[in-house]
Amino acid sequence: MDLIVSTEALSAFCERAAQFDFVTVDTEFLRETTYWPRLCLIQVATDDEAVLIDPLADHLDLKPFFALLANPSVTKVFHAARQDIEIFVKLTGAVPHNIFDTQIAASVCGFGDSASYDSLVRAICKVELDKSSRFTDWSARPLSEKQRLYALADVTYLRDIYRELRKQVEQTRRWDWVEDELTVLRSIDTYVVQPEEAWERLKMKINRPRDLAALKVLAEWRERKAQTSDQPRSRVFKDDALFDLAMQRPLTPDAFDKLRAVPRGFGRSSAAAEIIELLKGVEALQKADLPTLPERYRGPSPKGAVGDLIRVLLKSVAEQHGVAARILATSDDIDALVLDDDADVPALKGWRRKLFGEKALAIKHGRIGLAATRKGVIEFAVNQAEAAE
Repeated sequence: MDLIVSTEALSAFCERAAQFDFVTVDTEFLRETTYWPRLCLIQVATDDEAVLIDPLADHLDLKPFFALLANPSVTKVFHAARQDIEIFVKLTGAVPHNIFDTQIAASVCGFGDSASYDSLVRAICKVELDKSSRFTDWSARPLSEKQRLYALADVTYLRDIYRELRKQVEQTRRWDWVEDELTVLRSIDTYVVQPEEAWERLKMKINRPRDLAALKVLAEWRERKAQTSDQPRSRVFKDDALFDLAMQRPLTPDAFDKLRAVPRGFGRSSAAAEIIELLKGVEALQKADLPTLPERYRGPSPKGAVGDLIRVLLKSVAEQHGVAARILATSDDIDALVLDDDADVPALKGWRRKLFGEKALAIKHGRIGLAATRKGVIEFAVNQAEAAE
């Protein structure tokens, strides 16, 4: 087993790897106390070789490996690729070219939603992995023999998993399904959080325009703080504290002491001074300059009976076609299409609309119904005249 610690050895391996149609890739990293993941190990395998690359080694230049990632002639195979790719986007400023995610392929081939790597190794390679090294300290050196074996297993079995899933995708003619999902992974916007857009990730509801204006500037401030100081968002401020600040809008140091979501004495900190200035700016906004709240829906609740029926349909269609339900539609997709026939969600676009979305809208408008049989749930047309009565 090779542990690459020199640029010369890495360059030689990458030259060999570039001769193959695909390589399998995985990483080990730490992120518990940082905003950005700290890369600790890279695992790569070709058809006849598997190596560990030590990014923490003195004087190792990763440029040869980055060139391999950018090589469009070589498919880079990951499992659950998002966090791995985020690391490389941070290091190189670009998404690796020609990527394939076996978790996505597994979801359209009947292995369930978000299939784990070890479950695919078990199902396809007939091997039970030892995962006891998963949460070890990957920044510590030297790596133990057990850590090395664990890390290599994440790319060696991935070769057979890739071949098998690729074959199944081709046989079922579902490449367009896989491609739709890969489009998200190929977009650099998936990995780069713009601070001014950070508020969109927050789930709590805001009912007043000035509160929303405050939340936007506070979320942007937190995101910038987290990025520049390289610490998790929650260590700067938890979500509930942001909402408390947005609604209460303390404008003096003493006013912070009346908030339960911030520690005592915080109002006299430099961070509090920055927040006060931001909130003063919000208070100074004219009514015409405040953001518009999303229009409140007045129809049936998406969490009510109509949404429940559509969720039953989703499960039935997923079982019928041997695909993970989440690939067809998420719970948020269903909520959105209950609220709006033209909702901008994947479930109402392309192959998903043909397979599921049209039927979901038909249920919503009473054109079809669902019935339970011994063979499962079936759809039936509804007589519109009788339904109206």
